[in-house]
This record gives sequence, structure tokens and C-alpha cells, in this order.
Amino acid sequence: MDIILVPGFWLDASSWEEVTPVLEAAGHRTHPLTLPGKESAAASRAGINLQDHIDTVVEILDGMPGKVVLVGHSGGGAIIHGAVDARPDRVERAIYVDSGPLGEGGVINDELRAVGDDVPLPPWGDFDDADLVDLDDGLRQAFRARAVPEPRGVAYGRQHLHDERRYAVPVTVITCEFPSAMLREWTAAGHPLVAELARISDVEYVDLPTGHWPQFTKPDQLAHAIVAAVDRTGKD
Repeated sequence: MDIILVPGFWLDASSWEEVTPVLEAAGHRTHPLTLPGKESAAASRAGINLQDHIDTVVEILDGMPGKVVLVGHSGGGAIIHGAVDARPDRVERAIYVDSGPLGEGGVINDELRAVGDDVPLPPWGDFDDADLVDLDDGLRQAFRARAVPEPRGVAYGRQHLHDERRYAVPVTVITCEFPSAMLREWTAAGHPLVAELARISDVEYVDLPTGHWPQFTKPDQLAHAIVAAVDRTGKD
């Protein structure tokens, strides 16, 4: 299976480097992405918006011979959901890593501080304690050293969706910061944060307790959770 891996904010393709070996050992072909404006700290992020990142994923998907699995971490979840909407017949499963599908008109995070066209990685003190579980000093230093500013237009841009066939694409949500039982409760209660997720017909939840960056804090467990989700695809 071809697996496209979309990183979250401030990260590029290399953020998946401890996850992809397990996927490849299981026989899958991995395609970790570096999205426009995130090639380096020196890259221009002027004019790059959320739709540009979605279009990049769709272009790569279109170049593949069959159906694919999309994996999106954090803000990458909004991006893969946009790609599912654009190509619902080409996506076998969408896997959201501590993230979820962003509905029509939603933004990923327009509260992040922007400096011109850039949204730099904030100080650690700006994050919730739950975000930082298991992210020790060494991992924090390594993360900050590799971090690339996010394009402002991606963080602040609105999601636009067009094809309700997206709701038929199977979904796996890998929950890290809080248990999946909480997501189920929100869904049952009609919470607006999970309104888009609630409309998807086939959703499974996988608990992976850690902070917001499991590709750094628990990469082996994350990789095996992705493999298991891919292996279940088509067998439900």
C-alpha cells in the first residue's frame, strides 16, 4: 500500500524518519512529505495557504497507480481531509494522528502568533502540559533545531469542502493527549469540535497515550498503530 505521510506544523518529511522503517518492513511504500514553504527556514512562505498544501497532497496522490492511505499529524489532519474531499474515490483510509478532520469554514489555528508570513514554533511555555508529555529536554532541543516556520496562510486559512463522499472513506483516529473515550463522548453529545468527524460513517479509535508528537516520543508504537490500521483496511 502507498502511504502518504503529512507532517504537522513546523515539521517536514524528516519528522517521520523513525516511523517509516516499520511501515516499509511491513511491505508498504512510504511517501513522507515536505510541504511548500517548509523546505527550510530560509524558504519563502509568502502567499502559501491551506489549499496549496492540500493541492500538493492531491498532486502526489494523482501520480500513484491505485488507492492510497493518508496519514496526517496535528495540522496535517486538516490537509489530508481536504485531500479526501478532493479525491474520495482514491483514498483507502485516512489516519489522523492526534488530529481530526477539519470541517467546512474551519481554520487550523489562527491564534498562533505570526511574524509576517511566518508562524514560528512558539516557546514551550505556550503549550499545554498534555502536549508535552514524554517530550524530554533532548527531544525538545532536537525538535526546535529542526523546526521550520509554518506558512501563516496555512494556519489561518479556511477549509473549503465540496464532496460529501468524503464521509464514506474509513477513518482511524490515533488519540494521544486524551483518551478516545473523551472523543466518543464529544461525538455523542454533538460537540462542534467533532461535528465533521461525527458525520463519517466508519471511524475507529486507537489510544496511544503520550504527548502531541508521538513520532518523536513513541515512534515505534505509532508506526505499529498505523500498520495495524492499514492492515485492517478492506477487512472490516
